[in-house]
Amino acid sequence: MRRTRTQVGIVGAGPAGLLLSHLLHLDGIESVVLEAKSRDYVEKRVRAGVLESPTVQLLDEVGLGDRLHRDGLRHTGIHLAFDGARHHLDFEDLVGQGITVYGQQEVVKDLIARRLDDGGDLRFEVDDVTLTELDGTLDGQRPVLTVTAADGEVDELECDYVAGCDGFHGPTRTAAPHGVWHTFDRDYPFAWLGILAEAPPSSTELIYAYSPRGFALHSMRSPSITRNYLQVPPDTDVGDWPDERIWSELQYRLDAEGEPPLTEGPIVDKGVTPMRSFVTEPMQYGRLFLAGDAAHIVPPTGAKGMNLAIADVWVLGRALAHRLRGGPGAGSDELLRAYSDTCLGRVWRAEHFSWFMTSMLHRFDLADGGDPFQHQLQLSQLRYTATSRAAASSLAENYVGLPLPSRSAAQGAAV
Repeated sequence: MRRTRTQVGIVGAGPAGLLLSHLLHLDGIESVVLEAKSRDYVEKRVRAGVLESPTVQLLDEVGLGDRLHRDGLRHTGIHLAFDGARHHLDFEDLVGQGITVYGQQEVVKDLIARRLDDGGDLRFEVDDVTLTELDGTLDGQRPVLTVTAADGEVDELECDYVAGCDGFHGPTRTAAPHGVWHTFDRDYPFAWLGILAEAPPSSTELIYAYSPRGFALHSMRSPSITRNYLQVPPDTDVGDWPDERIWSELQYRLDAEGEPPLTEGPIVDKGVTPMRSFVTEPMQYGRLFLAGDAAHIVPPTGAKGMNLAIADVWVLGRALAHRLRGGPGAGSDELLRAYSDTCLGRVWRAEHFSWFMTSMLHRFDLADGGDPFQHQLQLSQLRYTATSRAAASSLAENYVGLPLPSRSAAQGAAV
């Protein structure tokens, strides 16, 4: 058995864990990132693709914006499609900002390359990750991460702090004693059938569609690759959806008067994603801090998942830096103690916005043959959003992202 030490042990090599490691490195703090999957797997794992404006600004500030700006697709709004027509919401006109479409796997590639260039300690294909010696206090004993490394050896990693960036099913959330976490959750009576297609985008903006047969979304990943989604029952078998059926249903749900049909192409990936909302409170237990999907899940309709994870580790990175680095305010754990409360305000705002978008755009009543009253309420909300500048501005403000805590504000809080 090999026993080593680090300042911060990070479980999970998704955007949250990798960005946290990078932020800590910029502040001169050591970290080790542990990941169950291979590097190839995490670099090809297709997930979210919308980056909020504050997320892009942060990645720029920490030296990770070059490829993002070269390959990412800048968008200044979205289309809402309903009543047989498309309605454009111009975010730049409404709130002065837009969003960037850049796949999560591309963010991960950029982060891995940068961490390796900087000599970062990234350990892929580890197994049996367990967290012990966790006593629930910030000033207590140091936790230990025990893992089986890729070479089969067992490693014990003593950490000053542990960041759980390992998702809902990861081991860190189960490390705390029973009763520590209070959870809030909601399951939705539908899922998304998502496809990745070798077809150029059929619109300059994302299209969110409400149709009699359910929700659809037309998105993109590059000038030659599109990402499309269909609302389906949660028990849907992908095998029941051959390519021809998928394209036919997308054409129907996204059809709008005066607009050309979707450009079709070979489907290179398809899968079904269940829809749920989930929040863990608090997001910390002693020297263990949860971030991203380990602490909260949002339905993807609001495009908040990756952005929330990045916001979490921005807050956590600042707090750990104030505790561990030298200089003014060194040694203070004030921000660490406030981590959960600081993050949860943003988390619940994103949960509400994601619920709002999901409730406005999905048919909840399809399994029961339709609810005309519910249908009219949703159409009323859509029409109001498309015609009221106030309503459209509220959607735009939430969609492009609320500001992250500034570096100066975070420093001032610790002094």
